[in-house]
Amino acid sequence: MRNTSPGPATTPLGPPPPFDPELAAALAAITQMLPPGGSGVDPGETPPEDVPDMAPVTDADLERGGVFRVAERSVPGPAGAPEVSLLICRPARATTPTPVLYHIHGGGMMVGDNRTGMPDMLDVAEELGLAVVSVEYRLAPGTPHPGPVEDCYAGLSWTAEHAEALGVDRERIVLAGGSAGGGLAAAVALMARDRGGPALFGQLLMCPMLDDRNDTPSARQMTGVGVWDRASNEAGWTALLGAARGTDEVSPYAAPARATDLSGLPPAFIDVGSAETFRDEDVDYASRIWRAGGRAELHVWPGAFHGFSGMAPHAAISRDARAARLVWLRRLLAPQ
Repeated sequence: MRNTSPGPATTPLGPPPPFDPELAAALAAITQMLPPGGSGVDPGETPPEDVPDMAPVTDADLERGGVFRVAERSVPGPAGAPEVSLLICRPARATTPTPVLYHIHGGGMMVGDNRTGMPDMLDVAEELGLAVVSVEYRLAPGTPHPGPVEDCYAGLSWTAEHAEALGVDRERIVLAGGSAGGGLAAAVALMARDRGGPALFGQLLMCPMLDDRNDTPSARQMTGVGVWDRASNEAGWTALLGAARGTDEVSPYAAPARATDLSGLPPAFIDVGSAETFRDEDVDYASRIWRAGGRAELHVWPGAFHGFSGMAPHAAISRDARAARLVWLRRLLAPQ
């Protein structure tokens, strides 16, 4: 019998996937502070403290009662640009060079600093005995592309060049980032490949922001729903790219989904919720890494909204997501 089902271009979109029940309860409170259809917070504003993933992080929080030694260094930025601030957290009891998570914070390209998202990074680092270096990049719209990604690359290059002094293993640097930070991490991985280094051991991309075109089925399906919907996403990409957003002028170093060649990249972990804007672009990115002969592990968490594991950390599915990232890192970093 001839298949008469409509093709992908003509298949109508259904309603948004249902949210996980625990997450739905958390989302009702979160959207009071971060309503759909906006950019979350205006550039320059302090993010809401009541959202766990956005609460301020103190030095004492980072030190964890002496588990980590904490320092902040200003290092050379891109040519002709200001210095870049790196937040460096190294296990206090380490006696040999440790693997390092090079962390790039989220915030829609417009908000955040090098402490944003660090509690989750330090949970992983404490469990596995890793260091964390978190970069502070200039934010859009004050600094459009390529400023933010070039800041991230400059900080990575300095970290690799000074690995011995930092007490970290330059052969085991893993990029890590969520949301905008995940997109920047993916872009930095492309830069490192194309510029001949630094060598990277892996890339941990959590609900990464990859595609400025903002027109996937999930972007359209989730319009006005959940956290960071299509309108929010347009605001973030427009802040970064201005009038170039959505045109053929956009570089893969700004929007990694634009890359036509995904070969030669470090192993990737990619996760995303089924009920969020970035679902389809993230699934496609993992699929294209596989098609290019690369290594990627993909998790699509059912009923999860954008940033769920940080914003609703006590939900069972959030715990599962954090555990899956930990398992992947442990496997990646295991002695060969």
